Amino acid sequence: MTIKSGQKIKLSTIADGLGVSTATVSLALRDSPLIAEETRNRIKQHAQALGYIYNRRAASLRTSRSGIIGVMVHDIMNPFFAEILRSIEIELDRNGHTFILGNHYDQPEKQRRFIETLLQLGADGVIMSPAICTPVADINLAEANGLPVVFIARRVEDLKAPVFRGDDAYGIELATRHLISLGHRRIAMIGGTDYTSTGRDRYRGYQQAMSQAGLEVKPEWRLAGPRTKQGGFDIAPRFLALADKPTAAVCYNDLAAIGLMNGVARAGHSPGEDISVTGYDNLEEAAIAIPALTTLWNGQGEAGRRAARALLDLLNGQPVPHEQELIRPQLHIRHSTAAPKER
Repeated sequence: MTIKSGQKIKLSTIADGLGVSTATVSLALRDSPLIAEETRNRIKQHAQALGYIYNRRAASLRTSRSGIIGVMVHDIMNPFFAEILRSIEIELDRNGHTFILGNHYDQPEKQRRFIETLLQLGADGVIMSPAICTPVADINLAEANGLPVVFIARRVEDLKAPVFRGDDAYGIELATRHLISLGHRRIAMIGGTDYTSTGRDRYRGYQQAMSQAGLEVKPEWRLAGPRTKQGGFDIAPRFLALADKPTAAVCYNDLAAIGLMNGVARAGHSPGEDISVTGYDNLEEAAIAIPALTTLWNGQGEAGRRAARALLDLLNGQPVPHEQELIRPQLHIRHSTAAPKER
């Protein structure tokens, strides 16, 4: 039988070439004992000669494993996610799995296409940091089609699923309390968004620390948005122009903090002396920034390891709690924070 270039090879193509039924072909390719070994081998050899790749997931063979895990994050260029991916890869390698990586850039439609692709490829599961405004229906679509989902770094509201992330409210509260202990009373919050669980929780931690110290939380002191170095740099003029002249800034992450320090320095101020700045995530760059950045270790590597382990347990039929598992952040005090200096 001649197969035209680009023509999709179907079960019926194999069946017609051998004079058997498509049901027989399907059973043979699934190594069913209902088909004689000689017939199974003949069918497999013919399928291989035609270049046919059998998709066991598409055929609803639920006991099969492709060894493929999907992993999707906001942006792999962010070193925070790179650390998570490294720990996921180590854990999956140890168990004979590999992963397909996708970036969603906070675009739910791009995230959905990735999930659909994983289903088409017969992937075993997906670990994801969900995009902003992820529809619950998209996650239900994955799980209803045999694709278990584990979340890292973020969660989806109103959805019960395994989640592994840092305790963001507690971490930012630690950073804010550190600044307060140095004598700062006018502290701004830079970066993040209420559209993500991470952004909401970190701002809540800032509010809690300020309120517990009897300090006013002014809405104009929250400069939402920046999550990159460029974003932190660009918002520095707005921060410096605030009427009450905050003496310190709690930043959403290390990237925004480093960018803010560069913007502050460009404007003629000394970060760590004139203005105190804290970051979040304790990236490698934080320790070698100028000045070295006071920040929070957020357990991203540990979150990745636990998420990978949880997904593997799900695939092996082990019970996994469908709830959040929070990792306690740790404060690393460096040179970017000091006693307040009036501007």
